[in-house]
Amino acid sequence: MAKVVVLDLDSVPRSEDSRPNGYEAFTGKISMILSQAGEVHEPVYLMCVQCQGSSATPPEKCVSLRKQVRVLQDNSVSASMYTIKQELDHLDLSNVVILTSSHRRAVLQKYQEFLFTALYNFEYITVFDDQRAFSDSPTSLTSGEITQVTDEVSTFLRQLPAVGKMTVLMSSLVPDSFSHGFSTRTGGISYVSTLSSLNLFSSSSRRDPRAVVLENIRRLGLQVGFQPHQFHLVKTDHASDVWVVGEEGPERYDGIVTNQVNVVIAAPGADCMPLLFTDPVAKVIGVAHAGWKGTLMGIAMATVNAMVSRFDSKTENILAVIGPSVGSCCFKLGQESAKEFHAIHPDCVRDDGTSKPYVNIRLATRILLEQGGLLSNHIHDDTVTDIPSVTLCTSCHSDMFFSHVRDGTNFGTQIGFLWIKE
Repeated sequence: MAKVVVLDLDSVPRSEDSRPNGYEAFTGKISMILSQAGEVHEPVYLMCVQCQGSSATPPEKCVSLRKQVRVLQDNSVSASMYTIKQELDHLDLSNVVILTSSHRRAVLQKYQEFLFTALYNFEYITVFDDQRAFSDSPTSLTSGEITQVTDEVSTFLRQLPAVGKMTVLMSSLVPDSFSHGFSTRTGGISYVSTLSSLNLFSSSSRRDPRAVVLENIRRLGLQVGFQPHQFHLVKTDHASDVWVVGEEGPERYDGIVTNQVNVVIAAPGADCMPLLFTDPVAKVIGVAHAGWKGTLMGIAMATVNAMVSRFDSKTENILAVIGPSVGSCCFKLGQESAKEFHAIHPDCVRDDGTSKPYVNIRLATRILLEQGGLLSNHIHDDTVTDIPSVTLCTSCHSDMFFSHVRDGTNFGTQIGFLWIKE
C-alpha cells in the first residue's frame, strides 16, 4: 500500500557524539521500509521534518536510497504536520509512517489528533528513546505540553489566508430582532477541492479535521457577529429528535429550539435542507436539518411543535425559511421512497419512467408545514418570487455550495444559523 514515510529529524539526539548513531538508526529503519516496499512494488515518499534553526540534516544514506526526499523546514511542528497532510491529500494517500523518538511520538500524536481525521492511518516507529531505547509505547505529555500544542495549532491556523471572499445569504422574511444567515462555500481555509473553502463540518470519513472546521466557524463568527462558545450545531441523525437548549437531550438530534438570547443554533446542509424558524411574538427560534429521511420522519413539524410545547409559540406566528438545498432538478430517489413523497402530494414526484424519479423535498416540507398550521406566506422557499431567494440548488451552484450529490463522499458542508438579539 502506498505511503508517505516521514523522518522526524528533530528527534535525533542533539549530542554530536550520538548523532551519527542516530542517523545510522534512521538509515537502517528506512532501508528496511524501502526494501519491503520494493518487494510488493509500493510507492514510498520520503519527507524530512525539522524546525528552522535545527542543525540536523537528512542522512545522506537516506537521500541516496530515494531520489525524491523533501525536507520540510518550518517555524512550527503544526506547519510541518500540515504540509504532510497537504502532500497526502495531493497524492490521494492516507498512510503515514513516522520515524521518531518515544517522547516526540507522543507530541506528534497530539498534533495528529488536531490536524488529521480517522481517515488517515499513522504508524509510528520509535527509533530513539531518552529512557528506554526502541520503546514501543509513547511517553505521556504534561498538561503544559498539551496546552502548548493546542495554542500552536490554533495560532498556525489563524494565520492561514482565506480562500475566496466570505458570502452569507439572508432572508428578508426574518425580522430584525433575529440574526441569521446561510453560509456559502468561500472564505475559509479548507483546501481539498470538494471541501474548499468554508467547510463547517468535520467527519471521521472525510479529510477536513476538526481544528480546521473550528477555525472556519471562528471566521464565520467574526463576519456575522458571534463567538464560537455561543455556537451549537445540530448532531445529525436523519431523524426527528429535537434538543431544547438548556435541557438534557438525546445523543443525536436534527432540531434545536431555544428562547435564550445570543445562543447561536445552526443546522448543516450539503443537499439536505437547513431550516430556520422564528417566532417574533414569543421570541423563540428553532433550526432543523432535513434530508429526505428526516422530511419523511417529520423533523420540520417536530421542531415547530417543540417551539409550541416548550415556549408557547403559536404556529400562525412562526416564520420558516428553507435554505440552500438540492432541488428537484437534481435529486432522485428509488421508487419505494418516492412513493412516500407522492403520498404527501403528487407534485412532489416527477416520474420520468425510470427506476429513480426526481423528488422535490422542499415542496414536501412546505406542504407538511402548511398542514401543521404555518401560514403559506410565512414560508420562504423557491416558490416565493417577490423577494430574493435563499433556496438555491446546492448541486447546480458549484461555485457557491457544497453538494453530496455532486461531489461524492468527501463533500463539504454549509450551515443555516440563527440567534435572538438582545
